[in-house]
Amino acid sequence: MISNAPAIKLRLDGVGKRFGRTQVLHDIALAVPAGAKTVLIGPAASGKTVLMKCIAGIHEPETGSITLDGQQLTGISVRERNERLHSTGVLFQQGGLFDSLTVWENICFRLINNEGMSRKDARELAIQTLAQVNLPAANADLLPSELSGGMQKRVGLARVFAGSPSLMLLDEPTAGLDPITTKAIYRVLDRMIDQTHATVFAITSDMDAARHEYDYMIMLHEGRVVWHGRTSEIDASGNPYVLQLVNGRAEGPIKMRLKARV
Repeated sequence: MISNAPAIKLRLDGVGKRFGRTQVLHDIALAVPAGAKTVLIGPAASGKTVLMKCIAGIHEPETGSITLDGQQLTGISVRERNERLHSTGVLFQQGGLFDSLTVWENICFRLINNEGMSRKDARELAIQTLAQVNLPAANADLLPSELSGGMQKRVGLARVFAGSPSLMLLDEPTAGLDPITTKAIYRVLDRMIDQTHATVFAITSDMDAARHEYDYMIMLHEGRVVWHGRTSEIDASGNPYVLQLVNGRAEGPIKMRLKARV
């Protein structure tokens, strides 16, 4: 567990997940501090996205427990889990936008359908949120198919931001974005943490961002946690796994393997 951390927002204890005969996650134990940005890193096929999907309730672990604000997310009904994840915003790599809805309807889908927000107020909020991810208001009435892949990613982020969630689960939040937009996204995250005490738990392959934009880091390798700590402690960690990955070294305990991602 991360030492000297503030209150814990999210905790995993002994989490294991398999698909058929393939064990993807092995006895995962980690804690995500509240009101901070924590990044999950690891080489390809290390189990990062599977872990994120277990937290989001998409996959049910075979073993272990996951708690959010001290409440169980495992071993409960789907309805109970959805209620406990009510204030959680999720972004996966593919974005997950509804093809038949406009950009603004995608951004405020939950607010309209679950919170009863009027369509007029929702559209205004969506336009404000688009500005946070460097997209003009003219995009609000477009369909996702009319946007580039990078723009769709930003709409996905806007959908997370619009709900002002207390926990944000972000899988590669800035992949494919230009440096200016990437910086803008991280500043939005910082403001949300400052203003609402939100918690960020993100996956990234951008090692520069992992080192400089996050407060804490957790590293997975072959479905196991091999290092966790403050990002300021990376260089002094002495951990060969995290030092190899963060510094992009060819030599080290991580061997490149040609294996399909689960």
